Amino acid sequence: MNYKTQMEAAKKGIITPEMEVVASKENINAEKLRELVAKGRVAIPANINHRSLSPEGIGEGLKTKINVNLGVSGDCADYEKEFEKVKMSIEFGAEAIMDLSNYGKTNTFRSQLIDYSPAMIGTVPMYDAIGYLEKDLLEIKAEDFLKVVEAHAREGVDFMTIHAGLNKSSIASFKQSKRLTNIVSRGGSLIFAWMEMTGNENPFYEHYDELLDILYEYDVTISLGDALRPGSINDSTDAGQIAELIEIGHLTKRAWEKNVQVLVEGPGHMALNEIAANMKLQKRLCHGAPFYVLGPIVTDIAPGYDHITSAIGGAVAAANGADFLCYVTPAEHLRLPDVNDVKEGLIASKIAAHAGDIAKGIPNARDIDNKMSDARRRIDWEEMFSYAIDGKKAREYFESTPPADKHSCSMCGKMCAMRTTNKILNGEKVEFTN
Repeated sequence: MNYKTQMEAAKKGIITPEMEVVASKENINAEKLRELVAKGRVAIPANINHRSLSPEGIGEGLKTKINVNLGVSGDCADYEKEFEKVKMSIEFGAEAIMDLSNYGKTNTFRSQLIDYSPAMIGTVPMYDAIGYLEKDLLEIKAEDFLKVVEAHAREGVDFMTIHAGLNKSSIASFKQSKRLTNIVSRGGSLIFAWMEMTGNENPFYEHYDELLDILYEYDVTISLGDALRPGSINDSTDAGQIAELIEIGHLTKRAWEKNVQVLVEGPGHMALNEIAANMKLQKRLCHGAPFYVLGPIVTDIAPGYDHITSAIGGAVAAANGADFLCYVTPAEHLRLPDVNDVKEGLIASKIAAHAGDIAKGIPNARDIDNKMSDARRRIDWEEMFSYAIDGKKAREYFESTPPADKHSCSMCGKMCAMRTTNKILNGEKVEFTN
């Protein structure tokens, strides 16, 4: 094999087995896909050590993908519960799972996850640094951070969030912005704290070439994290956010020069009217690299319902060019999500992604909607349940208050508009009293 990464193969004119799988899933020409991977417009995160992976493509012209975050924390360190979330996420079609565990020795869980999961696996090595190295933040050296990255890469992680755009220059813009919510990125805040306490440059920025060499060796996709993403709608599209995005644009090109695939991470909290412009700005500044967004969350006053606020933002983002949505659960801002929270967040995000795909004209995206509509016209309940994102829940609702007439539901009964119109078009008489 005369290539290390999907991008290197694509640049050499090679269509890899992973590209063949993605082309088949997306129903697109494999040669066209290869060209997009070569240009960096599409990423196929596929670590050479992730044997159970079913490859997915993220980027231009492809279906919008969904990521689920999970992992243990110091307050909730139950790996069995986290694995329940993993199984449910895969059952409902999540294309990616990020293990954000930040407590104790996390590599056992991560190794089991990589062995089991056909979905892409992502991590944020910065979260794991303190537990993995058993050092406090101030004791960690720049080279220590790279050791954690290499450990994750060797285990089989497909993409890693690295906050390399948070350098002294973008921090200066952040400090001048006088934000309402400052830095809300967990990894970003840790790097910021380390930089401020040591007086050093961001180690991932300073040693970026060494970092890329590690990622290249295992074909890990770098997900350039937005440490200065807005944590409130007040802070969106400010100087700090844009200064970091400009730096990320430069880092994107440097990664591509070394044949490392790139995702770029985006906001965050953002008012609805700013989302479309931010998608275009990212694509422009980051040279068309796939865009991975958290939400965006479009209002700050809905704790307990942030799967809805993020689905609203996610649909607008996807319709305007976002390629990858990180789900948000009802537990956002409140607690570690439980299994049901994960399910609610995942389904909300899937709705947003699908709505975005229809809007941006992804080929065949609306076919299943047309099948559902046809089944509704024919009032074929079993077929409707088979097309539903959550057919089990749809069936439970229908059966909880069964209709007297199976050709209706308990909302309208015999006054069902479909039933009435079908009868008239079939030349039948409409009756309600018999």
